[in-house]
Amino acid sequence: MRAPDQFLNPAEAARRLGVSAKALRLYEQRGLVVPRRTAAGWRAYGPEEMARAAEIAALRALGLSLAQVARVLDGASEALEPALAAHQAALEGQVRQLAGVVEKVRGLRADLAQGKAPTAGELARLLGPASAVAVAFDLPWPWGGEQFELRDVRPLNYIIGPLGSGKTRLAKRLAETLPNAAFLGLDRLEDDGAAARVRLDADPALNARVDRTLAWLIEDGAAASAALVALLVGLEAEGPAILVVDMVEQGLDQAAQEALIAHLRRRGPGARPLFLMTRSCAILDLAAVGADEAIILCPANHSPPTRVAPYPGAPGYEAVATCLASPEVRARTEGVIAWRPQVM
Repeated sequence: MRAPDQFLNPAEAARRLGVSAKALRLYEQRGLVVPRRTAAGWRAYGPEEMARAAEIAALRALGLSLAQVARVLDGASEALEPALAAHQAALEGQVRQLAGVVEKVRGLRADLAQGKAPTAGELARLLGPASAVAVAFDLPWPWGGEQFELRDVRPLNYIIGPLGSGKTRLAKRLAETLPNAAFLGLDRLEDDGAAARVRLDADPALNARVDRTLAWLIEDGAAASAALVALLVGLEAEGPAILVVDMVEQGLDQAAQEALIAHLRRRGPGARPLFLMTRSCAILDLAAVGADEAIILCPANHSPPTRVAPYPGAPGYEAVATCLASPEVRARTEGVIAWRPQVM
C-alpha cells in the first residue's frame, strides 16, 4: 500500500501538472485518467495517475484534441504526424524570432564598441515580442476622454466588465484604432448565421478551414451549432491582422466554450491577436491564464480600463472574478438588466 503522502488532491495534482483543475476534470470525464478514491470518496492522484495525466497534458500541448489523445494512448499514432508538423513549424517560427533578437543584440554590441550606448527603449524591445503593437487613444463615452494606452497586444486578450461598464465601446474603439483590425459583432448570429453560410458557399478555402476546426472542436466535446459555425467563419477568415470579438460565448454551451478556448490557446505565440469580450468563466478561466494572455477590465465606476494580473490579491482581480459566471448562469440571465425601483 502506498504512503498517503504519495497521493495528491485534484488542486495539487493540477498545479504540479501545470493545467487547470477544470482540465483535469475534463480528462476524467472523457475516461482518459481515472483517479483513485479515498475512504471518504475524495479524488486522489497517485504516481500512476500523475504519469498518465502528464502524458495527456503533453499531447494536448502538441495540439491534439482529446479524441486524438485517446487514440494515441491506445496505440494509434496516425494523429501524431500533423501535430508534430505543426509543433515543428511553431518551433521554427520561434527560432526565426530568436535569430532576429540575436541580430539586434549583435548590432547593439557593435554600436557599443564604437561608443554609442543603446537607449532604454532599444534594450526593452529585446525582452518583448517582435510583433508587439502599441496603441493609444482618448476613451469614448461613458469615460471622460482620458487617454487609454495598450503597450503590447497578446495573442489572447480578454475584455471584461459588468453591464454598462463600456466594454463594447472600448472593444469597438480598439477595432477602429489598432492597425488592420476588425470587429466581429453579434450580428454574426442574425438569421441563424445566414451571412456566415453565404461566405462559406462563396469561399471553398474558408469552408475547408472551418470544417477542419469544427471537426477538432467536436472531437473535444463541442456540439456543432449555427452560433459556433458563425463564430468560426469570423475567426478563420483571412484579412484582418487583429480581430475583436463581441461576447465570444454567445450561443455556445459549456462544452463548446471549453473546446473553443482550448483551441485558441494552442494557436501559439505567433497567431493573430484576438480581443475576446466575455463574461463566461469557461472562456476566461482565471486559473488557466498564461503568459501570452492579458485581461482588460472595464470597471463599474467608469474609471479607465486597466490590465489585471490573473492572481488573487492583484489589483482588480476580485472585480474580474465577480464579473464571471458559468455558461449555465450566463444563459439563464441573458438579457437581464438590473433594475432598482424608484423611491417616491
